[in-house]
Amino acid sequence: MTDEMSADTVTALPLTEKLEAILLIIDEPLGLVALAAAVSAPVPAVRQAIERLVDDYDGNGSGPRRGFELREVGGGWRLYVREDHDDLVAEFVGGQAPARLSQAALETLAVIAYKQPVTRSQVASIRAVNVDSVVRTLLARGLITELFADSETGAINYGTTDTLLQNLGINSLDELPPISPLLDDGADGFDEGTIR
Repeated sequence: MTDEMSADTVTALPLTEKLEAILLIIDEPLGLVALAAAVSAPVPAVRQAIERLVDDYDGNGSGPRRGFELREVGGGWRLYVREDHDDLVAEFVGGQAPARLSQAALETLAVIAYKQPVTRSQVASIRAVNVDSVVRTLLARGLITELFADSETGAINYGTTDTLLQNLGINSLDELPPISPLLDDGADGFDEGTIR
């Protein structure tokens, strides 16, 4: 198929199909203007197509009610699982192999593994970013655990779990590679003129 033919085919597709294709891949709700730009259609036509999709998914047309819905949240539209199916989906997702960790999660996990026991604020100061959501993710995946609360500050100290050891294929944290060879030891000193 030539590029010209495939472009004509995309142009000929119904607007609702184009919108569905975009709605299936987005992570964040998109407003009508952004959706209109994505499918190269006028905003009023996109608004009408969205309304048709909402009715269709809700079973108001000739088809059945779907297990998902198209919702407007925060000024944008996105597909969501219907609330009726939240427990089913949570059980399914919980039983699946965990997805790969993000770079932020890997960095946070490394800090905890090498510095444990360590508080969330200590990890945040080492990484120089807020790590609250990443710590919650690591806790939910069972890779870290709350070890104890500091008696003076009440701050929770975190450490790694046996699940992390199993995933890394090691028996203990002693088998982690030494981190010091990876760091600059400062032997080269400062650039001349930096400190006077």
